[in-house]
Order: sequence, then structure tokens, then C-alpha cells
Amino acid sequence: MTGRRRVSRAGVVLAAGILAAMPLAVPAHAQQGKTLRVALITGIDHLNPFTATLLAATQVGRLNYEFLTIPSAEKAEPAPALAESWTTSPDKLTWTFKIRQGTKWSDGKPVTAKDPAFTFNRMLTDETARTANGSYVSSFESVSAPDDATLVIKTKTPQSTVSLLDVPIVPEHVWAPIKDLTDPKTDTAAVVGVGNGPYLLSEYKQNEYVKFKANKDYWRGAPKVDELQLLVFKDAEAAVNALKQNEVDVINRLTPTQFDALKGQPNIATNKAPGRRYDALNINFGVQNADNQPIGNGNPALKDIRLRKAIAQAIDPKTIVDRVMGGYAQLPGGIIPSVYSAYHWDPADAERTKFDLAAANATLDAAGYVKGGDGVRTVPGAGRLELRLSGHASRPYDQRAAQYIGGWLKDIGISVRSELVSDEELNDRSNAGNYDLYIGGYSANPDPDSVLSLHTCSARPNAQGKGANTDTFFCDPQYDDLYAKQLAETDLGKRAEYAKQAQARLAGQYANVVLDYQNVLEAYRSDTFASFTRQPQPEGQILEQSGYWGLYGATPAGQQAASSEGGGNTGLWIVLGAVVVVVLVGGGVLIGRRGRNADDRE
Repeated sequence: MTGRRRVSRAGVVLAAGILAAMPLAVPAHAQQGKTLRVALITGIDHLNPFTATLLAATQVGRLNYEFLTIPSAEKAEPAPALAESWTTSPDKLTWTFKIRQGTKWSDGKPVTAKDPAFTFNRMLTDETARTANGSYVSSFESVSAPDDATLVIKTKTPQSTVSLLDVPIVPEHVWAPIKDLTDPKTDTAAVVGVGNGPYLLSEYKQNEYVKFKANKDYWRGAPKVDELQLLVFKDAEAAVNALKQNEVDVINRLTPTQFDALKGQPNIATNKAPGRRYDALNINFGVQNADNQPIGNGNPALKDIRLRKAIAQAIDPKTIVDRVMGGYAQLPGGIIPSVYSAYHWDPADAERTKFDLAAANATLDAAGYVKGGDGVRTVPGAGRLELRLSGHASRPYDQRAAQYIGGWLKDIGISVRSELVSDEELNDRSNAGNYDLYIGGYSANPDPDSVLSLHTCSARPNAQGKGANTDTFFCDPQYDDLYAKQLAETDLGKRAEYAKQAQARLAGQYANVVLDYQNVLEAYRSDTFASFTRQPQPEGQILEQSGYWGLYGATPAGQQAASSEGGGNTGLWIVLGAVVVVVLVGGGVLIGRRGRNADDRE
């Protein structure tokens, strides 16, 4: 999912006492592969699928609800799910989906075409319902269910994303009576727990856990595990220790040092895969809301594109990849990572902004930023050139990257004050425009639309701060035109070209500087689980997929793995029947605020 959501302060740090208690709640040897324990070091903003945007929260939705179609495990291409098949009209404006019959919601009510019709119509008529995935319905004209087995979507213009709408389908009979989607009850198991996915939400305790039970009636077949526990730790180091002590079964977001240290450890297997997220330095270029009114307290000097270009020239992605990521990352191009090669923009040498401190200094000299006796430049007509660099205090990546970035900018005469803060604080700052520079990132989906939509004018918040689905606050007519063209284009090659042109336009305005594409670094207990379904196959990631294959396909040690697309335990994101998310948040779980965390957006 790629929408924006905001969360309230779910950031209580669960102290060591709670951490120590976790193994007592689920004895390591008692589970014998029937309970899957997943370590999380990221936050959850909402259980409500209309407003959940943080990566961990979207994965909860992937487990609990079925989608019309989902990205396949093999190649992340559109595959049947709630919809068995679909066809389009010759003019590409009408899509007809055949809805799978005989499936039920967990409360026994039948799943019909009226449920997806309600889901999409609620998004069309309710601004809050568009918080997470509003870009998917931006061109919809109407959605109807002529009968229980038929869903018809009509669009105003051709829309290339209709075959892969990353939107959880909710039960109409549960959600229709809820008039206010910001109502706290929408983040409760009583409401969200009525699902039809491979796992069913059974219990949720804010900042401590989310529990799921396996859906024994799931149409693909029940998972091979009975219970899933998502245990959220304050940082990766705590999660690594839990893995070593057999208190969790699978972890991700490892640092390179941690990953290397786990290689060859008894009963532990590691997995390295190309990642689907980019890391970036976002620059406050004078951000505005959807009414084009300035917001935030960014340094006005950053409105000067020459200054922003000099900052980009002063950053060395190769050093980020080699020294911050220990080589476990790819050099960046545009905002679509190289794992999605069809849409990835890799600029030619003539277009690439190269690391060159001499060139950066020359750019600032020509722009009139004069160095003082202390080496710090002055802004023409104003004072010293001083910028704030914000990041996540809980992330080793931010800590190390901030050191390098601060050093490079000092070399070109920019004074930098590093401000590493809690996840919640950074979330507040970035969404209000109260920053100069901040280290963030985003996870892309197989279809490029969602990540491209984050930089459109319409993604910015309104005057009340609502409806935000933006990553940079970028607003540019040329970019918006290219975005609209890629959305309407059904020819893959032509669409890819528009997507690449849009990325080039964004890069050339220096609203952000893409730093790298991190590899996925994961590890699991090989003595309790034999395998997990990867996406894409054969060497993709296990967790944080753009589908539910990874953990739905979790196979306890001693059992035979299921096929990736067939019934019986194929992979899902957070497998197991009962998920418990214990949030030991150092900056951790954000719940209750609208919007999206500056680092963990999907």
C-alpha cells in the first residue's frame, strides 16, 4: 500500500522487563512450529485499512483481508484473489471482475461483489477513506455490483492500475454503519477482526501486541501454523538477541554488521534479497499545502534550486552504500528501486548529479553564497547558512548517514545541526513541514503508480492538515502531466518511459536526493521453520512483501512446503494464526495520529 496515514503517539518504550517476559508468554519449545513469532522494529499507525499507511500496519491488512487481485509470488504480477478473473472493454474504460463465490467473512456472512463495490465507493465519497490508497480511485467514474458475482469499475480515462488495486476489501455489513472513519473503534479487533484473509485479527493491545488466528476456511487453504505473533522491539539489536535466544522465529531490517554476525550461526538461516524501498534526504524547498499556502518552518534559503543542487552534488551515494550499508545496497537512480527494473530510472552520465565537492562549492560561489572566516557561507541578504538535519534516533542507518552528510555539507560551507529524534517526533516534523533536511524513505510496489503519486500536487494535505499522502510536498505541473500520462497508458513500454521521465523531473528539481536502495537483510530460526515463500522467486524477500506469500507459506521444520500459488500454506506477509505485536517502541509504534511516519511509509 502506498497511502499516507497518521498515528497517535504509540511510543511508549516497553522496558526490559516486558521484553524479558515475552518468552514466558510463548515458551520457545512449546510452540514447536505451530506459532510463528515475527520481530518488528517498525511502528503501526492504524488497524483501520482505510487509514493505515505505515508498512507494518499495511501488512496487518494484507493478512486480515483479501484483495481483488494480488502481486504473484513468482514475479509480483497481477494474480487472482477475491476476483477469479477480469476483462476490459475495448476502450479500456470498463473493467469487469468475476468475484469468487462460496467464500465467507469470519462472522459467517457471504463475501459478494457488493463488498468491493462498497469499499471503492466509500473511498470515492469519503476523504478519510482515501487516506491510505486514494490514488487508486482517482480516475474512477463509478463502481457497481450488478449481482453477487460481478463487479464493474468504470473509469473516466484509461487507468493502468485497475488490474492490481492494492486496496484491502472490507465487509460492507461491518463498515457501512461506521460514519466516521476516524472513530477510535475502527482501530479495534471488534471491527477489524471481521476478515477473510489467511489470518484473522483476534486481539489488539496498543503498543503491546496484535493477535491473529489462522483462517481455517481460507479459500487457498489454511496456513501450516496456528498462531502468529508480531513482537515489536525498540531496535534491531534487541530483535537479534531474541532470535538468538529462540524468542522469535524471523526478523528483518538487520544492519550489515548484524547480518554478517548471524551467518553460520547454529539453527539460524539468513536471507539477502533486493529491496523495494529507497532511502532519501528530503529537502524543504518551501513546502505548501493543497491550497498553495506555505506551511512549516523550513529555511527560506532552500527555495533556491542552486542551493539544493549543491547539496545533491555534495552527497556521495557510493560511500553510503559501501560504508553505511557495508555493501548491502544498490546505488540509486530514481524513486523506483532497481528491483522493479521495468520502471527504474537509471540516469545517464549526462543527466546524473555526480558527487563533486569542487563542483558543489563552485555552484554556491556562483550563486553568491560567500564563505566567512569560519568557513560557513552566508545567505545573500541574510545570515549564516545553517540547516537542521533530522533523522530517526532509533536507526543506526540514520545515525551514520547523518554523520557523513553533515561532514560533506561542512566541506561546502554549510553548517549542519544534526537532530535525531523519536519516530513520532520526526513524523510530526515532516508532516508539518517543520524541517530543513530529513532522512526518510519509502517502500515501492510492483506497480509504479503508488510511489509516483506521492509527489503530485493532489497528494499534499488540505488547509486542515488532512488528506496528506505526500512524501516531499512536491508540486510541479510538468511532473503531474507525466504522472497522469503513465496512469492512463496501457502499453507497458510507453508507460515505463513516462514513469522514468517523471522520476527525472523530480530528481532535477532536488526536492529530495535518493541515497540508496537497501538490500533486504533477514534471518530466521531454521530449527523451527524449514522455509518461507519468497517474493519474487526464487531469491526475493520474506517479510514486508507486496503480498501475503512470505508468511502464509511458512513451513514448520519437518513439514513439506506448499506451492507458491496453490492452496495450503503459500506465503503470506505475517503468517500464523494469531499475531501478537508487542511494541517495544524506542520511537516505535505510532497510533492515533493521521499521516505517515517519515521513514516507514509504504
